[in-house]
Amino acid sequence: MKDPLYLLQHRRSSKKFTDTAPNQMQLSNILKAALRVPDHGLLKPYHFVVIEKSGMHKLKQHLTATALEFEMGENGLAKAESLSQTAPMIIGVVAKYSDKKPIPHWEQRLTAGCATYAIQLAANAQGFDTYWFTNKWVEGTALRAAFGCKEEDKIIALIMIGEPADGEQVNVTRQCESAESFVSYIK
Repeated sequence: MKDPLYLLQHRRSSKKFTDTAPNQMQLSNILKAALRVPDHGLLKPYHFVVIEKSGMHKLKQHLTATALEFEMGENGLAKAESLSQTAPMIIGVVAKYSDKKPIPHWEQRLTAGCATYAIQLAANAQGFDTYWFTNKWVEGTALRAAFGCKEEDKIIALIMIGEPADGEQVNVTRQCESAESFVSYIK
């Protein structure tokens, strides 16, 4: 396992994978990490959908339906096929809202976003690359139904996960930029 600080400072996205997906133990580690994110009110405002093997064919059908629903044309249909064949595993993340406690929905969505990032980092820590995609692909009626979304739920990520292709090193990235231009201080 790589040093946690190294992982945080050198994370990258990649769309080049082999056919090797996380095994059950590795997937369990990934999902356990996602459950440990900051969660005001302990609402667990997320749901994960793991797609692999024959599930990728079903995902292709849902993404194709999305391309048709949003009139994405031939390019959209081709991309629907490509997205469902790029990685050996995809984890969908759904932000699920609860009104059990007075926690704002925006805060609950941030928790689901943190869970998404934890999925990526836990996969990276075990030697896998990831790619987080959204856009209209997560808004399709068929995909929302397949993921069991209620009207107020939002699919916030489809995360491709797999072993890096072409012998690429996980987390080899561009030079880390200085944080100074993004920070101000109150003293």
